[in-house]
Amino acid sequence: MRPIHLCRSWLFVGGPQAVVETASLSKADAVILELEDFTPPEKRPEARKNAPHLFEAWRAADAIAAVRINPLWEDGADDLAAVMEGRPDIVMLPKVRGAQDILALAEAVAAHEKRLGMKPGEVRIVPNIESAAALFLTRDIAQAHPRVVACLMASEDMTADLGAPRSREGTELAFARAHFHAACTAAGMISIDYPYTFSDIDGLQRNCAEARALGYKAKSLVAPEHGAAVNAAFTPSHEECLEAARIVEAFEAARKRGEDRAHLDGHLVEVPTYRNALAVIARAAELDRFA
Repeated sequence: MRPIHLCRSWLFVGGPQAVVETASLSKADAVILELEDFTPPEKRPEARKNAPHLFEAWRAADAIAAVRINPLWEDGADDLAAVMEGRPDIVMLPKVRGAQDILALAEAVAAHEKRLGMKPGEVRIVPNIESAAALFLTRDIAQAHPRVVACLMASEDMTADLGAPRSREGTELAFARAHFHAACTAAGMISIDYPYTFSDIDGLQRNCAEARALGYKAKSLVAPEHGAAVNAAFTPSHEECLEAARIVEAFEAARKRGEDRAHLDGHLVEVPTYRNALAVIARAAELDRFA
């Protein structure tokens, strides 16, 4: 199974749209059966019933099989009881209000693991941050329980909570996006960027580039056809790897001369830049093993 830190694309698919081919056709690294907003209440029983078969097919296509249930104070407990039969890799929880919601979910997941004879801790959790209040609790939420392996920031609910109009440019989410990634980083947690909910590929590519510039290495999506573009955007390019190799070579040569920094193309290369270059090379090599 692909390690969580190498999952670049996280595709949400509603119950009525979910099919066994979703993973193979979209090329998404993780596919999420979305039982909340994307699945009307009257369609949820059927979607829950289909979950085990879908998870099996998605894993066979080398994707992480995930599910987003409803909040536990709604009908999320019913979602969880049904989908745990399929042993999802990850359970996502929407509208997280604080660490207490994650602790409640972790307890419920543990009970189902025991009921099904699963290995304790097998199912991981990804909280969804969707409000201004939760945004400022991101670090606490991320560190609430060892099952948490990443956090995801939503776009539509966050924008609505902020009272801002949704735009292609995402200006209204700029602060939240940067703060969320910084908070996840402070918690030692993977941050998953919000989905680009417009259809144009050029806009998607710009949006991905902005996320990468902030330090993100993963993005959620709602359109299967965006999978390949998101994967490409969050994979170090050949040119990036060549530039990283030049930085490493220049810095290590300077160190051999007893210098504490290197000069490359008019830029001072110091330890942080050197370490970032090493990280780019290492990530490219890791991703290549799962290509």
